[in-house]
Amino acid sequence: MATVSELKATARPRAGKGAARAERREGRVPGVIYGDNKSPLPISVDLIELRTRIYAGRFLTTIYDVEVEGTKHRVIPRDYQLDAVKDFPIHVDFLRLGEGAQVRVSIPIHVVNADQAPGVKRGGTVNMVQHTIEVRCPPEAIPSAIDVDISGLEINYSKHLNDITLPAGVTVVGRQDITLVTIVPPSGYAEEMKAAAEAAVAAAAAAATAAAAPGAAPGAAPGAAPAAAPAVAAPGGEKK
Repeated sequence: MATVSELKATARPRAGKGAARAERREGRVPGVIYGDNKSPLPISVDLIELRTRIYAGRFLTTIYDVEVEGTKHRVIPRDYQLDAVKDFPIHVDFLRLGEGAQVRVSIPIHVVNADQAPGVKRGGTVNMVQHTIEVRCPPEAIPSAIDVDISGLEINYSKHLNDITLPAGVTVVGRQDITLVTIVPPSGYAEEMKAAAEAAVAAAAAAATAAAAPGAAPGAAPGAAPAAAPAVAAPGGEKK
């Protein structure tokens, strides 16, 4: 079950841009709690606390009990806005979580056993094609990450979404055949493979030419000298 974090907030008596600017001057971030067929609740939260939680990671996939004037609201963050210059939060939205709710979230991909992959041992590099997977699940079943095991992956091979098993209650939003991770060949790998293939073709051609040369004895090794003619006995018993 997902861990529920606590967050304190204050109800905002007024909405609008002027009221929001006033909250920011007081070191608070305006926000709103909405959803679950209830009226939106304008709130504000402490700037430093909110910024700390955002930059700690997994903010948009964490369930919160937001306490407003003694009442707790079970929510999940849906969005936040950052100041374009100073990079601190200036607004935050929370979605109420009612009974039997399903949420749509983006879960990070976690590559495991990369050191065991044959392609990595041969000098290949792990390339993350997708960094997150968008899924739908109950709030209490939100996974912290989706593990992708690449222990058997070779160079130029990939791991796709339909190759992995998702946790119970978690379903993918969208296509299930997308590429998640691939192993990229090292520098010069393509040239080496091309040179090896050309050498193999040349060797096979040389062997075929030698086998078809005039005078080659059946079953003789390619390039072997023709066998000597048998000696003929001369009159008088001598062999010539």
